[in-house]
Amino acid sequence: MSLILTINPGSTSTKIAVFAAEEELFERTVEHPHDAFSGLAGVYGQLEARRHAVQTMLSRAGYADARFDIVVGRGGLLAPMHGGAWRVNQTMLDILESAAHGEHPCNLGAPLALAFARSHGAHRNVQAIIVDPVVTDELDPVARIGGLPELPRRSVFHALSQRAAARRAAAQLGIRYEDGRFLVGHFGGGISVGAHRHGRVVDVNNALEGEGPFSPERTGGLPVMPALELVRRGVYSFERMRSIVQREGGMWAHLGTNDLREVQRRMDAGDTAAAQIFDALAYNSAKALCALLPALTGAGQDVPSAPPVDAVVLTGGMARSGRFMQAVSDRLRYLGPVIVLPRLEEMQALAMGGLRVLRGEETPAEYGGGMS
Repeated sequence: MSLILTINPGSTSTKIAVFAAEEELFERTVEHPHDAFSGLAGVYGQLEARRHAVQTMLSRAGYADARFDIVVGRGGLLAPMHGGAWRVNQTMLDILESAAHGEHPCNLGAPLALAFARSHGAHRNVQAIIVDPVVTDELDPVARIGGLPELPRRSVFHALSQRAAARRAAAQLGIRYEDGRFLVGHFGGGISVGAHRHGRVVDVNNALEGEGPFSPERTGGLPVMPALELVRRGVYSFERMRSIVQREGGMWAHLGTNDLREVQRRMDAGDTAAAQIFDALAYNSAKALCALLPALTGAGQDVPSAPPVDAVVLTGGMARSGRFMQAVSDRLRYLGPVIVLPRLEEMQALAMGGLRVLRGEETPAEYGGGMS
């Protein structure tokens, strides 16, 4: 029986799971407070702390001496690439460490996978891979065009989570994912919303660089001129503004917390500011999903006569809040069925990618550093 370790570093947590083929044996999450990594040099400065967290979780679950047949990490910010499995190699690690395509904790998925393939591999040639990285790029050509030729839109989103959730929703509806049209929202430290048309994510907000709704940690879209003015006047340096956009904006900037549970506790205690931000978060998320409707219709003969949405699919860590999901869903039900998948699908999606490689159904691609 193939033993698979999956590792998923995110903005606010590190998750691991162990699978015996398709069967999940255990899953653990360690939450990282907002100031857990303060003082460390960038995201890569967190590598040893997160490696120790993974080792501790394995040890406490009785897997300290386990030997894995493959280790699968969450993919990081690389050049645009097709979906599927990719082998972790030195070129990939160098680019992730340099943050050449952006800095985010998902950049640690590949080095963590390689570290545990070496320390816990069943043999010396155990592979470390990534699956469906966040830079999976399937945008329609028209979706790449923005308001400045020098700044074409990029596809950076929770590809693994979104695609796994959409596939699960399609199965619930009794249709093939490749035949359906879905609006999918991932709700975590960042929020990404995507239009899935016939098996491709043809439009999606760049959840890392300031597109889309604000989230627990990110600003989402901001008015450009006032933001530039803050930098010009020296209120914020460029580096400080980048940190705010990616890690200290959104709910954190308004309320001083990135924990939706804390916000709901404040609401229950009568905090009207918390209630207002909670409602704004739900409103902006629903609005962003609705804005993707044109992407589902395609163009010309592809325009459907019936409503274009087979389902709206909501997933991610915040989907565990029934209260928040209700606030989002109530604004979307006129589009079609709303399917909430509160249990994260990412770990299983990572494991199934590893299993396809072990079974010879897929050969990991070799990363070369350029657009693939």
